[in-house]
Amino acid sequence: MNLEKTTEPNLLISLIPVIVLMSLLVINIIIFKDDATGGSNQLALLIAGAVAVFIGIVVYRIEYKEIESHIVKSIGVAIQASVILLIVGALIGMWIISGVVPTMIYYGLLLINPTIFLPVSCIVCSIVALATGSSWSTTGTVGIALIGIGQTLGIPLGMVAGAIISGAYFGDKMSPLSDTTNLAPAMAGTDVFTHIRHMMYTSGPAIILAIIGFTILGMFYGHGTVNQEDINTVLSVIDSKFNIGIHFFIVPFAVLFMVYMRVPALPALLIGTLLGGLFALIFQADLIASMIEGGPSIKGFYQQIVTTAYDGFKIKTENELINSLFNRGGMKGMLSTVWLILMAMVFGGAMEGTGMLQKIAGSILKLVHGVGSLIGATLASCLVMNMTASDQYLAIVVPGRMFKNAFEESGLKPKNLSRALEDSGTVTSVLVPWNSGGAYNAGVLGVETLTYLPFCFFNLLSPLVSAFLAGMNLTIERLDENEVTSAETK
Repeated sequence: MNLEKTTEPNLLISLIPVIVLMSLLVINIIIFKDDATGGSNQLALLIAGAVAVFIGIVVYRIEYKEIESHIVKSIGVAIQASVILLIVGALIGMWIISGVVPTMIYYGLLLINPTIFLPVSCIVCSIVALATGSSWSTTGTVGIALIGIGQTLGIPLGMVAGAIISGAYFGDKMSPLSDTTNLAPAMAGTDVFTHIRHMMYTSGPAIILAIIGFTILGMFYGHGTVNQEDINTVLSVIDSKFNIGIHFFIVPFAVLFMVYMRVPALPALLIGTLLGGLFALIFQADLIASMIEGGPSIKGFYQQIVTTAYDGFKIKTENELINSLFNRGGMKGMLSTVWLILMAMVFGGAMEGTGMLQKIAGSILKLVHGVGSLIGATLASCLVMNMTASDQYLAIVVPGRMFKNAFEESGLKPKNLSRALEDSGTVTSVLVPWNSGGAYNAGVLGVETLTYLPFCFFNLLSPLVSAFLAGMNLTIERLDENEVTSAETK
């Protein structure tokens, strides 16, 4: 079928797939509640993507194969995230059966005061992410242990996840080892250390306010909700089921060290999974033997390790809290999240392939009338990209390309653009349930995106602080005469 493109997409028509998606997602939340990500949201993304394809073919006369190529390319972007998610599922199972996670929870319950748990969790994750440059590695390692500790202390898991994510994304943003922290200045045309220094004006106040917020929450949930007898029971059960020791910290430290040394995420997490299996065979042989039907054997040990990797750790005790803490992990448990990411990429690819995504972003640019609105438009575009393209990298790259010339023409230094890209593009991805960031963290931490969203104080405050400073014309640096001449020549 030979179709010729008509005029560029119309804004109102471009918004139809987005409206369809939002409507279906709201309906799913009302009907399915916490089970919305189990399949209904995936179908909503697929239906909205189909609507975009239909509009592209019928209204704009675009060849289906052209749209399909964008969808395939979009899915290709998400393959790495999907494989990482599957490996993290195996890693969680391995780290539980090996005693790594139980050890981290055990010592955490002994050392951490419930009143200061939330701000401490935020600070710890900030430090780990700053050292490794990876928010995902932080939430997938230290985060899962902190979730277990918070659950035992009786603190709402949405708050715990919010503290973990806030710290992880602050550390990620401020680390020169982070991929997004290098991507944003590359798109804007500045260097990474200039970019990081300029982000301190927005990220600094945001994280300080976030820590204050978590400290206040801790005052309410640190008293009266914790039963020391229950904690002692949990400690006793952990001690009776697992061998506990400081040497188990070798495994997470090894993974974090590899990430710090710039070892790619996939091999680093895979090595961490294999180390977990090795530690399980060496230090938890009695536990594994008790789980093997028909008595211990080489075949039984192998079967139990492999089963835990793909189906998660399973244990039955008289303590329901212990069961809920440790009965998790496995690649199978991450399949619905992988499905969600792939369907989100289908929707994003369809929107991009039809040109409707670019139309929505370009229309935002037309609203710009001054420096404050220019930065506000950049922040809004990054959020829109996270909601439509469903990927934080695209939320940095596309607005970065789109607004680069506008910043130069306004006489603004590139670091203003790079800061705005990160203040919204990086941190808001985790707030969108169907974005790869939101899906990943919800899957790893076991807390729904909309449950932890209100408590991601740093992620919510970061774009707001950035918009406030832009509106007040504070910390906005302009090009000098030589730089203006150079930009014009370029």
